Parts: sequence; C-alpha cells; structure tokens
Amino acid sequence: MADIMTNKKLIRWIIYIAGLFLIVMAIGLICLSIGPTFIPIKDIIAALKSGKSSINYDIIFDIRLPRIILGFAVGGALSLAGVILQGMFKNPLVEPYTLGISGGGALGVCLGIVLGLIQKIGYISLPLCGFSGAILVILLVYFLSIKKGILKIQGLLLTGVMISFISSSLIMLVMAVSNVTNLQGIIFWTMGSLEQPHWLLIKTMVFISLIGLFVSYLFSVNLNAFSLGEEEAHHLGVDTERTKKFLFILSSLLTGVAVSVSGIIGFVGLAVPHFVRRFVGSDHRILLASSFLCGAGFLIICDTIARTIIAPMELPVGVITGILGGSLFVYFLSKKPSI
Repeated sequence: MADIMTNKKLIRWIIYIAGLFLIVMAIGLICLSIGPTFIPIKDIIAALKSGKSSINYDIIFDIRLPRIILGFAVGGALSLAGVILQGMFKNPLVEPYTLGISGGGALGVCLGIVLGLIQKIGYISLPLCGFSGAILVILLVYFLSIKKGILKIQGLLLTGVMISFISSSLIMLVMAVSNVTNLQGIIFWTMGSLEQPHWLLIKTMVFISLIGLFVSYLFSVNLNAFSLGEEEAHHLGVDTERTKKFLFILSSLLTGVAVSVSGIIGFVGLAVPHFVRRFVGSDHRILLASSFLCGAGFLIICDTIARTIIAPMELPVGVITGILGGSLFVYFLSKKPSI
C-alpha cells in the first residue's frame, strides 16, 4: 500500500514539473514576440526555421532570446537559493541577499566601475569584480560564523546581515565620491538588468544554475529533515554540519554568480518560494524544481514588462520584481496563515 502511494506521488510530481516546464517554455515563446516591434509567433517559428539573417531574426537572437535565457537561469538560481536558505534556517524571511552576498558583489562592481576596469579589461571585468566581491563576503561570513568546526546558524544570519549593512554603507560612500557617469552606471547596475549581450556569461549562468539544481537534489531529504529542527535532523542520521556547510556554499555561489551577471534583482528568492510552497507543500523533493521553474518564469515575465512598459525606454528589472514580488508576497500572507 505504501509503495502504491509513493508511486502515485512520484507520478503526480513528474506531471506537475513537466507542466511547469511547458508553461515556462510557453512564457518564453510569448515573450519573444512582445516588444516595441511585435513579432507574431508564426514569424518567430519561420525565422527559426530559415536561419537567415533578417530584421526579425536579429531582434530575436541578438536582443530578446539572450535576455529570456538569462532570465531563466538567474530567476531559477535565485529561487533555488531562496528555498535552500529558508529550509536550512527555518526562517521564511531569509533570502539569497540576506547574507550580504549581494552587497559584496555590488561593492565589487562599484569599485570596478570607478576604477574604469571595463575600459582596461573589457566586458568581463564587471562580472569578475562582482563575483570576486561576493566570494570575499562568502568567505568572511563563513569564517566569522564557524566555531570549532561548528557552523552556527544564528551567527551566520546575524553576521550576514551586518556585512550587508556595511557593504551598503561602503557603496553609498563610493557613490558619493563618484562622477556623474560612474554614478549612473552604479545606480542602474544595483537595480538589476538582464541586458547581457555576451553569450559566454549567459551560457556560464545557465550551466551553473542547472548544476546547482541537480546538486541540491542530493540534499533534498536532508532539507526535509531540517524542517523538524537541527537536533531532530541529527537524530535522523543527517550529518548536520556537513549539510549546513555545503548548502551555505551552494546557495552562496548561486547567488554570487547571479549577482555578478545581472546585478541585484530582489524579491525573486523571497517571494517565489513562498508562492510555490502554498501549492506544492514543503517537501523539498518537489519544492526545489518547482521553485526553480516558477522563479525562471517570473523573472522572464518581469523583464518583458520592464523592457516594454515605457518603450523605447527601459526600466531596471529589479523595480518590477520588487513591485510584483512584494505585492504577491503581501497578498498571500493576508489570505492564508504565515508559513
């Protein structure tokens, strides 16, 4: 009887994830057609089949498709990191940016802009600066929070929050002494953007986000055990210290890479896991993949709104995710008991 119930649940989960994947693909196809120049879906299919350079082909492959693919990877990575951290901390308010990783990445990019590294090194300089800043914060938070080989969860959270405040203050200091050109670049970057024309960075982001999803499933059962409490998880045979360290590093790397490529895009890692948890429950075996796909679809939609709502001008995608994500978060909290 138990085996039958397990098989039914597994089939239901597979159908659900397959359905979400198809929905995300449909969202991507629809968003390919939306923009200052509307391209019907039949023309998109014709352009893909022909493979010949044309106005529609250039718009699709040089402007819209890179943003949609990057939105898929970044949205999925941030949502996945949010699920992992909320499960590890047992705190519904924890998100990928709580631990100061985004602040470190933003500070690194600010310094890169002020030092003019993009003129000296090229397009790769700002992502490298952002990732370097994020890695430094990850290492700092980790070593300040570990005592005698034990990673203190509360210490990790408090240290991350304080590092985030310090990074924000240093960013404001850099902005205060920057010229107008650098200031504009810093402000736009800190509000997030998927306008990344370099396929190397896009492919790297996609690869890391999918690897992160695969690796997270190795710890899905451990995350379920953590929902009972750290001591209960230990009694159930979970190596809690090893799990905490690995999950912290995994979620931090996902966040650091996402921030370095696209800037700070808030509320995806906070709001999406709450939204998904309402519908699929708290079992991480379904929650991880569902949150990844919903985060990907959510960010693709937000970016499409950001680049079309006041066309030909463009809004930072972080503005849209903050408004929509915050509104959804408040709505669901008001409708049902808090998780």
